[in-house]
Amino acid sequence: LMTTIRPFVLDDLFHFNHVNLDPLTETYNLGFYLQYMARWPDYFSVAEAPDGRMMGYVMGKAEGKGENWHGHVTAVTVEPTCRRMGLGERLMAVLEELSEQKYNGFFVDLFVRASNAVAVQMYNKLGYTVYRRVLGYYSG
Repeated sequence: LMTTIRPFVLDDLFHFNHVNLDPLTETYNLGFYLQYMARWPDYFSVAEAPDGRMMGYVMGKAEGKGENWHGHVTAVTVEPTCRRMGLGERLMAVLEELSEQKYNGFFVDLFVRASNAVAVQMYNKLGYTVYRRVLGYYSG
């Protein structure tokens, strides 16, 4: 399957509900997505099918101070019918490379539900380790 990784654009906000309709995907308000597009546009990428359909996306940012300057994955999600094809790994690679090459980040971090076994397995495969558990992070 030929997939294009391209920058997320404003119009994508009208076409990504099918990707977000998943209980393990965090969905934010419109202002949150707009803030990321304005402040960290190169950290917001889409995996697009040949027919133009969005298959997944990643959004993140650079943050921290000194040796804690790093890339942060705010969200990475792949539409349920497009999973198990390596798109999550490709989207993560885009964010990791950007964090290292352009922003000179020392590492990349993220939060994931401990119950999201598929995501935890992917992050372990990519070399991520559990730094700490944040109780109540996803409640509310």
